[in-house]
This record gives sequence, structure tokens and C-alpha cells, in this order.
Amino acid sequence: MSFECNHCGRSFIRETSLAVHTCEQKRRHLERDEVGVQIGLGAYLKFYEITQGSAKLKSWDDFVKSSYYRAFVKFGRYCVSIRAINTATFIDWLVRQNKKIDHWCKDSIYSEYLLDYLKKENVKDAMSRAEESALTWHEETKNPAHDFLRYGNENKICHLISTGRVSAWVLYNTDSGTELLSRLNPGQIAMVWPYIDTDTWGKKFAEYAADAEYVKDTLSKKGW
Repeated sequence: MSFECNHCGRSFIRETSLAVHTCEQKRRHLERDEVGVQIGLGAYLKFYEITQGSAKLKSWDDFVKSSYYRAFVKFGRYCVSIRAINTATFIDWLVRQNKKIDHWCKDSIYSEYLLDYLKKENVKDAMSRAEESALTWHEETKNPAHDFLRYGNENKICHLISTGRVSAWVLYNTDSGTELLSRLNPGQIAMVWPYIDTDTWGKKFAEYAADAEYVKDTLSKKGW
């Protein structure tokens, strides 16, 4: 009697040997529930949906056997590691922009996407991320969340701006945001400028004046 691996077909004399056996296909099935793997699966399906219109014909088994499996999973794990904003939109953007899969994990590619996405996203999503960052700061410092931009570490806030966590919607439409911008040094301004340049955002606020007023009113009432 022999014991066969359902994934690779290899046979073993002992059941215990089969139990400890780990082939590539078995490893892939075992990691199926990982968030990064699921994002990779979604990217794989979206890729085939947009480029070939055949996503409905694809399955987990197709994905796990694909020669591109590791590339898509690497991308999925990259999204997790950088806390990518709106991964579904990111994936759609990558495919429609015809970016090479091997380049999907490049920080420069994500920055290109982010700069495009932040100018188009729903204002409530932008506010929500800023408030989440403020809440995290509150939990760490025990200071009121609405004082985040007033007293938070400026270098850390600049990093949050450059990763899309704190939006120009919030910075330009709150008292604490404009106060923060007035305190930044030239190096910090250079770091965040691509994400908050006044020409782009001035036009945005003029075009969507009601949204800008909504941010001002909502966050002003919360003490921002």
C-alpha cells in the first residue's frame, strides 16, 4: 500500500511521510487563506478579465497552477506590507495602464498610482483615512485625536501625507492643517509637495466647492 500526494502525485510508503511532505503545489494550497494570496488571486482574475475577458473561466486551481502564481502573490503581499490604498482600484489601474507584472511591486509604480488616485477619490474616504491616523496617534499618545495635526510629529505626518494617509482635502480645509503646513521646513515641503501642490488642489477645491465646505464644516465641529 502506498500513500499519494493529491497535489504532485508523489507516492510514499508511510502515511507519516506523506503528512510531512511539502511540495510546491501543496504549499500553495496551504497558504490559500493568506490575505496577500487572496489579493494576488483577485489581481490574477482582474488581469484576465480586462486583458482577455476570460476571468469567468478561471478558478483557484487555475491560479495555483499558473506560472504567474508567485508574481501575483508577491504583489499581493507587497500590497499588505505597504497598506496599499484601495487595492481593487490599484489592480485595475495597473492592468489598464499596461504595467508589466514584474514592475507591480515597485514603489515608484505605487507612487504614480497614488498621485492619480488621490485626486479622484471620494472626499469621505480621504477624511476617513486622516481620522484613522489621528485615532492611532491618540491611542499612542493619549492626546485628543483632533490635535493630531497640531502636535503630532511633523516628520511622521509628512510620511503619512506621502503615503496618502493624510489628504490635501484635510490639510487645506482645516485650521490645524494649514497651521501644520506653515510649520514645515523646505525639506518637508519638498517631500509632500507632489501630493498637495496648490495649483492642482486649488482647482480641485474650486471645482468641488461643496465637498471642500463639507470637510471644513465636519472637521471644524470635531475640533480640527
